[in-house]
Amino acid sequence: MKYNLLILAMLVLLLSACGPVDLNAPVPGFDTGVDPESWAQIPAGEFYFGQHEDLESTEAFQIMVTDVTVSQYAAYLNAAVADGSINLAGEEITGFYPGDVFRSFEHEEEIAAGNWLFLPLDDPSQRVKFDGNTFSAQPGYQNHPMTMVTWFGARGYCGYYGYRLPTEMEWEKAARGTDTRPFPWGEEIARENANFYASRDPFEKMSSYGSRTSPVGFYNGGNYDGYQTLDSASPYGLYDMAGNVWQWTGDVYEDMHYRFLRGGSKDTYEMDLRVWVRNNATPTYFSPGVGFRCVQDGD
Repeated sequence: MKYNLLILAMLVLLLSACGPVDLNAPVPGFDTGVDPESWAQIPAGEFYFGQHEDLESTEAFQIMVTDVTVSQYAAYLNAAVADGSINLAGEEITGFYPGDVFRSFEHEEEIAAGNWLFLPLDDPSQRVKFDGNTFSAQPGYQNHPMTMVTWFGARGYCGYYGYRLPTEMEWEKAARGTDTRPFPWGEEIARENANFYASRDPFEKMSSYGSRTSPVGFYNGGNYDGYQTLDSASPYGLYDMAGNVWQWTGDVYEDMHYRFLRGGSKDTYEMDLRVWVRNNATPTYFSPGVGFRCVQDGD
């Protein structure tokens, strides 16, 4: 009898822990002091690329210090819809893409010229809201990374301002610097370095709302209501190059339609936050754990 009661109690606890996720639970509001409008200069030259540390090189470029925020993307939507650069089509934002060269390679899908999905507006995880006239950030998420955006939507944002998505090599150099470190800040990872699965940060509660993004630049050594972070900038001063959200990169590779992402996210384990780890998805993919940042050429 006691054994049966124990089993029953365990089942009750298990079921209670698997309740519905509240995607709109109140989110802590913290000002990190990191400016999402700032850029970092990456010099031309060699760096170590990949897990086996091949030597590669890039030209000089500039890259955003943080991921593009929800507020920044909402401002873009207001401007680009108003001037006709992108389309508001029911509950979707779409925009033109000139297409990829298609060679009918095995498993390759055609990405033809035309209007493609930038982001859905009716998904419960969407942090950009539209009231029929104006796009705005959901309260509490203004300085969080923009998510739920496809590769087309990330590319469209960067292109609108004369920027572009980083190549994989540019992204890794900006994250790693010129030594062989596995993480942007150094050799080891702690919970206080980044937002990843089970990092127990103020934005994670798996029994209720699950994992959520943290404000850009959150892991800057600051103390937030008793939660002490470690300063986790890359050698060039970039934040969130590991964890929080995967980041779209701009490479279009021959004979495949997939696009590649870097950095790991709030939903991945710490081993996926190493700078050489790659992920891939179709360019129409969107997720609460995927965002982006832009680069521009020159110094």
